[in-house]
Parts: sequence; C-alpha cells; structure tokens
Amino acid sequence: MPRLWWLVAVALAGLAAIALRRRRRAVLRHTLTGEVEVHPQFRSAALGSRRVWVWLPPQYRREPQRRFPVLYVQDGQNVFDGATAFVPGQEWQLDEAAARLVGEGRLEPLLIVAIDNAGERRIAEYTPTRTPEGLGGEAAAYGRMLVDELKPWIDRRYRTRPGREATGIAGSSLGALVSLHLALSRPEVFSRVGALSIAAWWDERFVVGFVDGLPLKPRTRIWLDIGTGERETAVRDARLVRDALLRRGFREGEDLSYLEEEGGTHDEAAWARRAPRVLAFLFPAGA
Repeated sequence: MPRLWWLVAVALAGLAAIALRRRRRAVLRHTLTGEVEVHPQFRSAALGSRRVWVWLPPQYRREPQRRFPVLYVQDGQNVFDGATAFVPGQEWQLDEAAARLVGEGRLEPLLIVAIDNAGERRIAEYTPTRTPEGLGGEAAAYGRMLVDELKPWIDRRYRTRPGREATGIAGSSLGALVSLHLALSRPEVFSRVGALSIAAWWDERFVVGFVDGLPLKPRTRIWLDIGTGERETAVRDARLVRDALLRRGFREGEDLSYLEEEGGTHDEAAWARRAPRVLAFLFPAGA
C-alpha cells in the first residue's frame, strides 16, 4: 500500500509538472498592446544598466508636432508584458488600459515609461530609510537615476513635455512607497503620483512621519489605495498615510483620491483592475 501511494504521488506530481509547463508556455506569450519601445540596457552611472520600456500613444506617430506628458512606473517587468512578469501572465495591463482610455477620450495621451526593478536589490532601491537591521535605504540613489539620468534621456529622445505639470510617477507596494516619497521630495519634478497598495509598514511607518514633516504642501495630485483582502495592518497603515496627507492640506475628491478596494489583494491582478481609475485620475483628458 505505501508503494501504491508513492506511485500515485509521483504520477500526480508528473501531471502537475506537465500542466505547469503547458501553463508557462501559454503565458510566456508576449502581451504588449500598442507601440512599446524596449531599451534593454539604459546605462546609469548611479545604478548600472536597467531595462526601460516606453509605451507610446497612437497620437505620437499621427501628430508629429505634438508633445506629451510622461508617467514613470516602477517594477517595469510587471507593467506591460505577461511574459516578463514576476508571476507569469500577471501584469498591470497598463498598456491595454491606457489604449482604451485614450481611445474613449477619457485619458490625455501620454508616454508611459516603465523601469525594471533590480531583482534582489529591489527592496534596497525602493526604500528611503535604512532599518536598524541594516536593510534598505538606497532610494536616494534610485531617485538620482530616475530624475537626473533617465528623465533627461527620455526628454531628449522623445517628444515630451518635460515640466513638472506634465510629469507623474507611480508604483505598487514598495514601488508605491518610493514613488510617493520621490514625488513629495521632488515636487519641482513631479506633480502627480499613483501609490497602489502602498507598503506603508516600512521602517515603523516612516512614510507617515515623512508626510507630517513636509515643510510645505506641494501642488501634487495623489492617488492612494489598498485592498481589503491584503493584511489587516496594511489597510490600517494606508489609512494612516491618507490621514497624514489630509492633515497636510490635501483634500479628497480634489488633489487626493483614496480607495479601499473590497476584497483587493496584493498582486498584479488587483492593480490591473484599478489601473484605469489611476490613469484617469492622474491624467484626465482635457485637464
């Protein structure tokens, strides 16, 4: 009998492996929508080389005299293409969302620049402070790469509107943390930020004190959200960030949009559902 169970287990494991291989073959199909230019090795003096993706709206080719706003997004592997996503097949679908909203006249045509994370260095680069355990704290270097190296390169290579009023930044989890921190630290560069499922827990909720300590309220448009299906403490912490923003003078329904998605989990599927609302809030057509 034990041998029979062992044979059954081996057979089931084999079937599971075959199913997984078939699934991986299926999901490794590229899922890019519209025109996406991929730069495999953008070279940064601050952080080394990094893959950069640039989604172009249909108007970019049709209207050669026009200039466009830009949204910079973290975790580029997960933004456009299911074949490169951390979880195969699960991506933000930001290209599909932007194409649809632009076509419906609800989103200002824009460029979306997605920057790959650094893999095992992701936590370090996306965190503004170093914990007592010696973790993280390299967000300043990441910010220098994005603001002082990548943005000027994008502005030279593409027809952008480089001013702060046309420049946004977004991310999820720790990518949301670094995006919010960078937007509020460099308001002369960014006027819009999307922070999805923000990892506000980092370093004893450092971000709450950071917002409370801002010397002036910047003229920044902020999307902040969390899913109720995430950890209970995540919802609590997101509310603390929202409350700090309200204390600093931001107003819900005006320059702050806060959402708790019922049942939303901490993954690309949840962020893909919310992506159209994020884009439409940050870059509404006709604004």
